[in-house]
Amino acid sequence: MEIRIATAGDWPGIWPFLREIVAAGETYTWPRDVDEQRARDMWLVPAPGRTVVAVGPDGTVLGSAKLTPNQLGPGAHVANASFMVAPAAAGRGIGRALGRYVLDLARADGYRAMQFNAVVASNTHAVSLWRSLGFEVVGRIPEGFRHPDAGYGDLLVMYQRL
Repeated sequence: MEIRIATAGDWPGIWPFLREIVAAGETYTWPRDVDEQRARDMWLVPAPGRTVVAVGPDGTVLGSAKLTPNQLGPGAHVANASFMVAPAAAGRGIGRALGRYVLDLARADGYRAMQFNAVVASNTHAVSLWRSLGFEVVGRIPEGFRHPDAGYGDLLVMYQRL
């Protein structure tokens, strides 16, 4: 597997699993019916942000992440990131590899910390992964997420000093 900066040509490989994950409504705070153009605009971020892809030996996009400043101006030294792994590629370490890559990229870019604003508490795989990579829960938004089956659940704010 190779992880690299995404190009516009990677979008056709990202969109199918991004659409599937967002439409499921279980782990992302995006509108479940997001259209392709809006999703593309939100995922393929402009500078200083960057989007990366994890690509298999056959060129298949297995996962993707985006790295951006969490805030503007005086808060721009804290990074934010979002991650998606194609469901068909789950359980193969792609999320962990993307997480490490993006943390290294954030450090190289001079960010002093990384903050996740909305980790769905019921997404135990993600919470466990981020904890194992050094993140801690610094806040909880009670009932901040409406899961399509489980109803209202918490969102976590997770943080790591870089």
